[in-house]
Amino acid sequence: EWMLISAGDENGYNMMTASWGFMGEMWGKDTAVAMIRPQRYTMQFVESNDYYALSFYGNNKDIHKVCGSKSGRDVNKTELTGLTPVFENNTVYFEEANLVIICKKQYLDSLREENFVDDEPLKWYQNKDFHNMIFGSIEKVLIKE
Repeated sequence: EWMLISAGDENGYNMMTASWGFMGEMWGKDTAVAMIRPQRYTMQFVESNDYYALSFYGNNKDIHKVCGSKSGRDVNKTELTGLTPVFENNTVYFEEANLVIICKKQYLDSLREENFVDDEPLKWYQNKDFHNMIFGSIEKVLIKE
């Protein structure tokens, strides 16, 4: 299922559609790893804040059409989607989500071309804009019933 990655606070935030990432255990903690390309506007909010949120909306792809194709630098995605921001746990998520995972940033690094053992995945990086990996300990999970 696609998700929104969001970060920031009342003074400024952004969200973007994502589908790449994974969860597991790392450093003795339940961990979510989000993947964000460096040029994405949301990346600056993830870099400058200690927390980020992953939120899921079921089959509502209209949200993802906006948040995956428009930049928060150019438009107000909150207005375009009709989402209601909630500021909690030092980050932002949206009231309409079915599931929210709030993560505390633990580690951030970029994929590097020289570290690919198999060249096949390099087809995803024609512009050499390798994803940043953001490891976050899962601090809170909210489920809408």
